Amino acid sequence: MNQTPRLLDNSKFPTPVSHTPEGFAFAYAFFNSSYFRIKMAAIVYLPSLSLSKTIPPSTRITVKPLAILNSTRNKMGVQYELKEGQNRQFHELSSGLKMEVISQKRKKRKGGEEEERESPPLVFIHGSFHGAWCWAEHWLPFFSHQGFDCFSLSLLAQGESDAPADKVAGTLQTHAADIAHFIKKELTSPAVLVGHSFGGLIVQYYISSIGNKEMLDMRNPHPDLAGAVLVCSVPPSGNSGLVWRYLFSKPIAAFKVTRSLAAKAFQTDLPLCRETFFSEQMDDSLVLRYQKLMKESSRLPLFDLKKLNASLPVPSVPESSVRVLVVGAKDDFIVDAKGLDETGKFYGVSPVCVEGVAHDMMLDCSWDKGADVILSWLRSLSPL
Repeated sequence: MNQTPRLLDNSKFPTPVSHTPEGFAFAYAFFNSSYFRIKMAAIVYLPSLSLSKTIPPSTRITVKPLAILNSTRNKMGVQYELKEGQNRQFHELSSGLKMEVISQKRKKRKGGEEEERESPPLVFIHGSFHGAWCWAEHWLPFFSHQGFDCFSLSLLAQGESDAPADKVAGTLQTHAADIAHFIKKELTSPAVLVGHSFGGLIVQYYISSIGNKEMLDMRNPHPDLAGAVLVCSVPPSGNSGLVWRYLFSKPIAAFKVTRSLAAKAFQTDLPLCRETFFSEQMDDSLVLRYQKLMKESSRLPLFDLKKLNASLPVPSVPESSVRVLVVGAKDDFIVDAKGLDETGKFYGVSPVCVEGVAHDMMLDCSWDKGADVILSWLRSLSPL
């Protein structure tokens, strides 16, 4: 039976939109609609507008940045410097390509070795424009301190991972298979997968692959999971519904999302980067550091759009196959309340909406709020 987390008031949600890899699906739907052409007749002559509230510098939350940048040129032009207790390895896939893994082992806990073995390893999967570094900033130190071995992966062509000789990094199937290869070769017990945004969609496909063995070669099944956490995840049907809801309800905001993700304007426009991924209170210095890392994190799009759409919706699975926690952010500019509810209903659970955080929950000012929700759920899997 799935653990049913609390459901907060979704009526107060904004109505934002999700993005496809690099925002191409949104751009296609947006610019090819007659609705867009009608609206633009009025919009193009409006003065410059911002949906973000102006916050005086004195009210911004200033935190000492943990994302340390240096000039070492590797696959990323800006490299993420690890913190104490973290290690960077490269897991070799069956293709010969190597996948970046940032790990942080659990702190020793009272109660002896037998108690420690009850904590499942956590494997973190990022979304578009991110890499393993996004989890290493706050959540790897947090969960390792709570007794979990933590592993953050960079998908192919993202972060410091190798890139395939293709125009895209892979498909839902190949990304899930790469994760399965890592778990099978490197871990000795079932893991909890934690996926963010499009990483959440990949985790959903992994779950479906476990519950529907016919999807895979039975000689090479994906390893079973101890559980899965979907953080601000793209819903099982993809983001088409999100796109159209946002387009018709907030066309100016829809245009800003398109500019941010499809045109990658978030890479150079600091206020737009904050609005897309972070809370309004996020200090400029932090947004700038993460903006630089995101700009360097993706050398190829995660997916080919046509192949992605052909893989959706994610196949349904028996309710008891994997325990799932669905977590959303109240201030998410990308995934709306209905998208969050869709994911919860698909897995038969009530989603938890975390107050005071935005889409990049694991990097935001109040990153600990989401971490606490997940920790409580993890403890319900088995007593720690």
